[in-house]
Amino acid sequence: MASARSTARSLAKPFLVGGSIGLAYVTYRTLNPRPTAPHNHAVGETNGSNSPPKVPPLPTRQEQFDRLRAANTPETEYDLVIIGGGATGAGIALDAASRGLKVACVERDDFSSGTSSKSTKLVHGGVRYLEKAFKELDYSQYTLVREALKERAIFLTTAPHLSMSLPIMLPIYEWWKAPYFWVGTKCYDLLAGKENLESSYFLTKGKALEAFPMLKSDGLTGALVYYDGSHNDSRMNVAIALTAALYGATVINHAEVNELLKDPQTGKITGVRIRDLLPTKKSEDFVVKTKGVINATGPFTDSIRKLDQGVSTQEIVAPSSGVHIVLPGYFSPQRMGLIDPSTSDGRVIFFLPWQGNTIAGTTDAPTTITPHPLPREEEINWILSEVQRYVSPDIIIRRSDVLAAWSGIRPLVKDPDAKNTESLVRNHLINVSNSGLITIAGGKWTTYRQMAEETVDEAISQFNLQPGPRPLSSNAPGLMAITGKCHTDSLKLIGAHGFSKTLFINLIQAFGIDAEVAHHLAHNYGDRAWAVADLSEPTQKRFPLRGKRLATLYPFIDGEVRYSVRNEYAQTAVDVLARRTRLAFLNVNAALEALPKVIDIMATELQWSRGRKDEEWKKTVRFMVSMGLPEKRAGVTRKEVEQGIVSRWVAEEKILNGGVKDIALKGPTDNTLANGGI
Repeated sequence: MASARSTARSLAKPFLVGGSIGLAYVTYRTLNPRPTAPHNHAVGETNGSNSPPKVPPLPTRQEQFDRLRAANTPETEYDLVIIGGGATGAGIALDAASRGLKVACVERDDFSSGTSSKSTKLVHGGVRYLEKAFKELDYSQYTLVREALKERAIFLTTAPHLSMSLPIMLPIYEWWKAPYFWVGTKCYDLLAGKENLESSYFLTKGKALEAFPMLKSDGLTGALVYYDGSHNDSRMNVAIALTAALYGATVINHAEVNELLKDPQTGKITGVRIRDLLPTKKSEDFVVKTKGVINATGPFTDSIRKLDQGVSTQEIVAPSSGVHIVLPGYFSPQRMGLIDPSTSDGRVIFFLPWQGNTIAGTTDAPTTITPHPLPREEEINWILSEVQRYVSPDIIIRRSDVLAAWSGIRPLVKDPDAKNTESLVRNHLINVSNSGLITIAGGKWTTYRQMAEETVDEAISQFNLQPGPRPLSSNAPGLMAITGKCHTDSLKLIGAHGFSKTLFINLIQAFGIDAEVAHHLAHNYGDRAWAVADLSEPTQKRFPLRGKRLATLYPFIDGEVRYSVRNEYAQTAVDVLARRTRLAFLNVNAALEALPKVIDIMATELQWSRGRKDEEWKKTVRFMVSMGLPEKRAGVTRKEVEQGIVSRWVAEEKILNGGVKDIALKGPTDNTLANGGI
């Protein structure tokens, strides 16, 4: 009896705590309703989305280079040169430019070519960090979650066309865990405060299976559902860089900073040496003068620090590999994700709908730093096995169902000024070297804006910069006046001003494009979707009238290639397939089949020679190996792809895996085959 009473008390405690928190939360939400999105005090803001916005063109890539070359004297120098065009670097460029500073952002590859395009696609505070905060009584973890939840709300407000709220299910297979998870999700809601997206809630077993039919029913007692954000990471990164350009920043991709120039007397950095990495007539190095340099290169942080302080400089980045796989969309509901909080080795894994497919990941293992890390087969199989534990036994997720796989490098950092230089920084790190190089490292996607704000604040202090009221460099609708203060918490990104959830209807009516394509354009380009649709060729069909698809089963169309070249600084086929349309991330075989069309369109736009087209083919196929294309297929030729070899690969693999009993090897015959994996 005593044992029974003790057990009853131990089980009652979570319910009492949870009930108290729940009552406090309901009271708080009742008295403090979630505020509407703040209004931008913008210049010439557009109203509605039933007509195309009047958008001035951005400077061309050549014009951006001319600006850089002109900054070769103290009178024409930049306030800041930022090395790195990922989320953090582009965010710093936007923050600085919108404060009235003269700023340049130089990226060696393409905007979002590294870690920023290989995330889990979540905009989140981090429920696992909150759990650690309470378990370990760690205030720094608590602060990290609280700040991230604030930034999550800003994220969804400034780029509503690229981000959205997403319900995520936490299945419960042991009844006593229900109060524990309920308390945790309610704490997450409460911590978000006014910025909470939606209230978490409990589902019975039947309702959980109704919401997520693929879920394993044996032993299921119910589920908790909480809300976080989801976004298109690389398009978000590109939008940040383009918005910075609208505010006057010089943004350059495919250019390398290969030297930091210093004053011989003071040892302070006074400029950088830059080289255009694309094959051009003016590919020689040139010098750009600047008051300050910011190192925002993510995993490559130490390479710039060594450029500054020498090869013996202590390294601060501890790279960690995170692998994700992409499965067909039918493995998850369109509007519900899933989290496994306790995998077989104690890690957390997500199973999320994204761009019509399903993402599963991530792993976490030490790695070496390379430009395009390869996903390891054992990591792919680990993810598959973990996901299989949560789906119905009637559903077998096979290796051949994997449409794409990639590995991103998370740059965990150590503080070089700390007493224990081996301990990792929980959040992000800002470090200033003796020469004045500012390094920003660590952090996560959700907090990019806060990191940028803190870095610009530090730069203004270190280099005695003078932000202040400046005239806008563009008369684009919706731009906020430059006052000298940071206002990126309410500054809408390019495409957001004329966006609405019904924009896709206007596109269908105006251009006669397919409904799926129209929805895709509206939610990836915002009000710039008008220009994309206008650049799409007629189909010569009754319907759709415009928009030739690059891949049959995906809504990407020819106009996106032209638009990305003319308006988004896309310079290579990889730029288009990986960072503008995302097709390489969704289905590597479909991307390979679309590659001839993409190269031909880009060749027309950029006047490529036959040699350049051949080079693009080889480089892009090699890149696709990092997206999951088997190494043995890296030598495939354009002629072979155009003759249908990809369809034959898929059919053969389906037969080997027992997925298709009898099928002609002439090409895709249904969605299952066409969606076939790698």
